Amino acid sequence: MVEIDVDTQLGCESEEEEEEELSDGELQEAFAKGLLKPGLNIPLCEPKKTINNVEGLKKCLSEFKKTLSWVERLDLTNPPAVDIVAKAEGRQQQTEGNEVINAEDDFQREMYFYRQAQATVLEALPKLRKFKISTKRPEDYFAEMAKSDPHMQKIRKKLLIKQTAMEKSEMAKKLREQRKYGKKVQTEVIQKRQKEKKAMMSAVKKYQKGMTDRLDFLEGDQDQGKKGSAPKTQINKKNPNAKRKYKDKKFGFGGKKKGSKWNTKESHNDMSGFKAKVAHGKGGKKFGKGGKSNKRPGKETRRKMKARK
Repeated sequence: MVEIDVDTQLGCESEEEEEEELSDGELQEAFAKGLLKPGLNIPLCEPKKTINNVEGLKKCLSEFKKTLSWVERLDLTNPPAVDIVAKAEGRQQQTEGNEVINAEDDFQREMYFYRQAQATVLEALPKLRKFKISTKRPEDYFAEMAKSDPHMQKIRKKLLIKQTAMEKSEMAKKLREQRKYGKKVQTEVIQKRQKEKKAMMSAVKKYQKGMTDRLDFLEGDQDQGKKGSAPKTQINKKNPNAKRKYKDKKFGFGGKKKGSKWNTKESHNDMSGFKAKVAHGKGGKKFGKGGKSNKRPGKETRRKMKARK
């Protein structure tokens, strides 16, 4: 039988576990002290040198072109397509390869890339159709989004908030313009009323002082009695309407009504209709026997009279 020292075996296993459980910080300290033996951890003293072997790259590219077909490579080198804007405006276009592009001009640079992509598509599509390669996505094609749905919902929410803020800003701008216009109109109306009032007062003062006898400034005023300076009679130069004419024709014009019961000098001096008994309450139709008046009995008396019957 072979005897195995259990303590020795457990000690070896514990040392291995301790070595495996060393943290990154402990490994760095051990490396700094030089306790780590050379192995997988090889320090890089010098930076890596990059080599731009242009000839080698061109050689590899030529080999790819010889060994691989165009369907596997899908490489195209095209000049930019015709500038439609320049053609529509009638500007002279530069020849292929002689067009100068300002790299600092973002719009010009991006338009150059766009036109170059257009030319590439126009050349590539016929070739792909020749090799019977579909260029359109099928209707039942399903592609998973690179961004998650919660992220897209967050973006949509921000866009809606931004759109709502822009709409509110436009609405506020319109309201401010309407207020300015309304205030302007109101100011013009007030100034017009003040001007008319000033002209009216000036005309009234002239009439009061006897400087003029014209009352044209009172035309259309329906309540002249409210103004002390205006005459009591109303000035109405308009003809009566059809309804008034019809009533006058049907019922006749009863003559003068206003002031018809006013006393005149003749009526004041006429004493023919005066009766002393009637005037002093000693007789007449309104008085009965004994000089008592035939007044109607009161409500309570009339109720008792009904109750007796």
